[in-house]
Amino acid sequence: MTAKELPTLGLLLGDRNGIGPEIAAKLLAELAGEKARAVIIGDPHVLAKGCETAGVTLEISTISGPGDIAGTDGIALLPHGGDRNDFSPGEVSGAAGSECLDNLAFAAKLAGTGVLDGMVFAPLNKASLHAGGLQHEDETRYLQDVMGFTGSVGELNVSNNLWTSRVTSHVPLKDVAGYITEDSILEAVELLHTAVKASGVESPRLGLCALNPHAGDGGNFGREEIDVIAPAIDVVRAQGLDVTGPWPSDTVFLRARNGDFDGVVTMYHDQGQIAMKLMGFASGVTVAGGLPIPVTTCAHGTAFDIAGQGIAGTGSISAAWDLCSRMAASS
Repeated sequence: MTAKELPTLGLLLGDRNGIGPEIAAKLLAELAGEKARAVIIGDPHVLAKGCETAGVTLEISTISGPGDIAGTDGIALLPHGGDRNDFSPGEVSGAAGSECLDNLAFAAKLAGTGVLDGMVFAPLNKASLHAGGLQHEDETRYLQDVMGFTGSVGELNVSNNLWTSRVTSHVPLKDVAGYITEDSILEAVELLHTAVKASGVESPRLGLCALNPHAGDGGNFGREEIDVIAPAIDVVRAQGLDVTGPWPSDTVFLRARNGDFDGVVTMYHDQGQIAMKLMGFASGVTVAGGLPIPVTTCAHGTAFDIAGQGIAGTGSISAAWDLCSRMAASS
């Protein structure tokens, strides 16, 4: 595949006060244009700071506008947003959060015009995003709104080729059971099946978590497995999808690690995230599932405690870049 045939991915540098700029700079130094063409979107000062912290020197061409993206080769910088050479490593900042939201929206709109085939963003900070004006549950819903996309979306996680989706995500634990419905389960299954297939797995094998301890123990510890989850599994199996369960959540990831599943559908956030981060925190990827283009980021956060020290690793952002490249090339 020649450089012009490679997918073109937008790369956003993340929260300027976190590790995003430095790991993005390290990623760019490692890329060599092998899997996708990179278009960096954001404030040139943030890129320069990231390179300084990471101790890398990059050969980058600066372009003046979106119309120049198609003619780029190698790594290009499309300046956007602010022009501020101020940084507060490790601090929550509404200005930094607003900058991240603006860059996300700009990149999403570029993707809508077809000049980007996907996007990868370095870690964002939830507190900064909310201080900067985020009104949505998370970045995935924000991007859905910006893109005017009306289909189903949800956050997916990937570690060592194992995928997870969630029936519920950023909601209080006390409210989870009320959100477990047949429709919400079917949505989570479909999102996961579609994404895993797009990553190159022809016939994804999915395991569905139970909600209650011991999968409800025949109704003794709750009836969600009997009344809601098992009937939902029957529906998707009738559609030809390879889905089994409900499996007790304290053993399903042992089976997944042993290769029984390509993906696991979990009922709530920490049910899957604890297992996934234990199995591969340094290389985990978060996918904004369901959007019209592939969008990936690190499974870890902004690591304010080590920001600006140049010691953050690139395992997660490299995996995010690789996965987005693969999904963009197959779409």
